[in-house]
Amino acid sequence: MKSFTITKNDANQRLDKFISKSVPLLPQALMYKYIRLKRIKVNGKRAEISTRLTVGDVIDMYINDEFFAPSAVKYDFLRAPAHVDIVYEDENIILLNKKVGMLCHPDGNEYVNTLIASVQRYLYEKGEYDPGNENSFAPALANRIDRNTCGIVICAKNAQALRVLNQKIKDREISKFYLCIVHGVPRKKQAVLEGFLEKNESKNKVFISNKKNADNRTILTKYTVIESKNGFSLLEIDLLTGRTHQIRAHLASIGHPLLGDGKYGVKESNKGTGFKKQALCSYKLRFDFTTDGDVLEYLNGREFQIDDVPFLQEFYSGKIDRRK
Repeated sequence: MKSFTITKNDANQRLDKFISKSVPLLPQALMYKYIRLKRIKVNGKRAEISTRLTVGDVIDMYINDEFFAPSAVKYDFLRAPAHVDIVYEDENIILLNKKVGMLCHPDGNEYVNTLIASVQRYLYEKGEYDPGNENSFAPALANRIDRNTCGIVICAKNAQALRVLNQKIKDREISKFYLCIVHGVPRKKQAVLEGFLEKNESKNKVFISNKKNADNRTILTKYTVIESKNGFSLLEIDLLTGRTHQIRAHLASIGHPLLGDGKYGVKESNKGTGFKKQALCSYKLRFDFTTDGDVLEYLNGREFQIDDVPFLQEFYSGKIDRRK
């Protein structure tokens, strides 16, 4: 028998979700059976699979020791790069400046060299995160950006902050602004583009249509032309909806693909520019809460920005010019 006491980082989860994270060796079907047979109890009583856990609840598990077999302590995140570029940090969140080329999360080819692994290593070495003291929580990213896009990513240090961030992002109470360079000069200096995006998982690509159907989703992209030079334009993007590859695909669909973007642009048009990856940076973030921010209320109205956007100097100096 083993007991777990619910902490703040475990609270507000369903019982089955907590057990799946805390006792990963226990098969799901067997877990459901043990809950029905009262071999898993909450506060000494029978519980439902969907029981919501609160701080201080005690879960008693009368199951075979083999499911609790300790594995050698080996934290993969300690093999991740040690450095993280911090834009802002407090007791609840970290705003990170992700560099071009780094994944936010593991994929099928890369598991260790990721932003989430690096930030977990940073917090572990700082003494703010110890997996051995957590039943189910690990520091997590609340948003993500493409591998070859740089800029601000939000990390939650605790479960309560993560729940607030997830809800605020869902309710569009966190505004995200991007800078990008596009081919050509948009006809309007400012506009809100509306379209319908459909994702093709097998091709890892999205397609934009001007007609709604059952498979696509509405997207809104606001752009403002900051300056045009040598046949390119620097835009600020206010991301009114956040879909996969939205900025890249939406701007390409109106004839202004991002500089360096081979997936949605034309590779030939990028030759001679020196850009092999999209010139896109999530450079500014603002907390625009219209409802209670709970533990993050102190952030309401605050704005954070990256000043060293990689491609800005090249653009303003006039170095980007394929006509040379």
